[in-house]
Amino acid sequence: MTGQVRIGTAVATDRNSVEYRGAGIAVNSEVLGTGALVMGPSDGAARVLQPVVEAACLQALTGRTAVVAVTSAGARLAENECFDAVVGIGTRVGLDLWAGTKDVDVAAAVLAEALVGDLVDALPGGDSRRAAIALAQLIGPWQAVHGALPSVSELRDLLDGGAVLAELRAALEAKGLGAHVRELDAHERQARAAGGASALLAERIALLDRPAFAEFFAAPEGSDRRLLSLRTSRRPGVRIRVDLPERAHAEASRILARLVMAQFIECATDRQDQDQDVFSLLVLDDAAQTVTPQALRGLQRLAGWAGAVLALRALDDVPERLRSPLVGAFGCRVVCTGVAPWDANLFAEAWGTAWVETRSVTDRQLVADEPFTKVMHGLRRLVTGRAVTAQSVTVRREERQRVSASELTQLPPRHAVISMTTVQGERTPPILTRLEE
Repeated sequence: MTGQVRIGTAVATDRNSVEYRGAGIAVNSEVLGTGALVMGPSDGAARVLQPVVEAACLQALTGRTAVVAVTSAGARLAENECFDAVVGIGTRVGLDLWAGTKDVDVAAAVLAEALVGDLVDALPGGDSRRAAIALAQLIGPWQAVHGALPSVSELRDLLDGGAVLAELRAALEAKGLGAHVRELDAHERQARAAGGASALLAERIALLDRPAFAEFFAAPEGSDRRLLSLRTSRRPGVRIRVDLPERAHAEASRILARLVMAQFIECATDRQDQDQDVFSLLVLDDAAQTVTPQALRGLQRLAGWAGAVLALRALDDVPERLRSPLVGAFGCRVVCTGVAPWDANLFAEAWGTAWVETRSVTDRQLVADEPFTKVMHGLRRLVTGRAVTAQSVTVRREERQRVSASELTQLPPRHAVISMTTVQGERTPPILTRLEE
């Protein structure tokens, strides 16, 4: 009735504030709308992700939510029956490479982010925009001639150059499309320049143009396969799971994960008025090598009508310069049992400090100056065997970390420290929570 899903119970300990001790800990769309970052081994992360995905699938049946879950093949956050479509190798549903868009620039930006978003340090400009321009200079002329964006194999041929580009140029000249011919000329000049993005794009697209993925992005005529566009994630009641072949094709799986994230961000931010009442949720059970500068900026734009839940085993899977912005970009942070000390230190810094009152009691020996007082102190020492002392109480306010890195690394099994933020800006402190079984 409230749209909440319970994920644990706050532990009745001095580490937690009095108002949270023993309380149930739950999340809803107002919390997930600020994003959730789950850090820790897969067992602890699954205790958070599974109830969230199951609850989102149930809420989708009421028309309030649309959910896209990205998992490694075999690591299912929910059963197949919980989803309307399961995208993967060997299933009857494939993934639309271009997310149903006809805009060349948008399509090029999304695909460039998926292909080379993790290699931005090696690209000119430090992001994937140059690679997006290189792709747009190819797929724009192709669309002008063929009326559709290229397939994976056709895009690979375009990036390899040679006879395909010559045929495309001849077709453009025959139709009098001089502007697109100039685009091809610009692409060829940049491809010949040292350090261009074309070589990296060709190398990465080749990972997707393999026999194992022959039907992943295709739906041949006459077959029962269909292509799914993530643009449907804006519609109420949509439940999609994308299974990645992580074990057999690790590098290609990372590209597909970035592709799904980029498509989801683009579709979630490009909403119409009639889609504003639907909350779209993206869940990645392993976000390794999917966090890029462009993706981070996109996640920060979701705010309210869409959210992302990312699980990471370690921050080593994220470029060093993006680790602090990543932790700061999510309103909900979860640190599970088994986190590394260097990762725990970053989360402890992100949770900041709080003013606390400390009370210290000290005993000091009383030294008498008057003869009568000296006699009385001597008698008291003979009776009690201790010197006469007085207690001194000092109360001071000092700033301390809400939770320390050492506390995060010593969490009991099946526990986590959780903090939440709503889209209205309400925050909770980090709460030590026992996760549900």
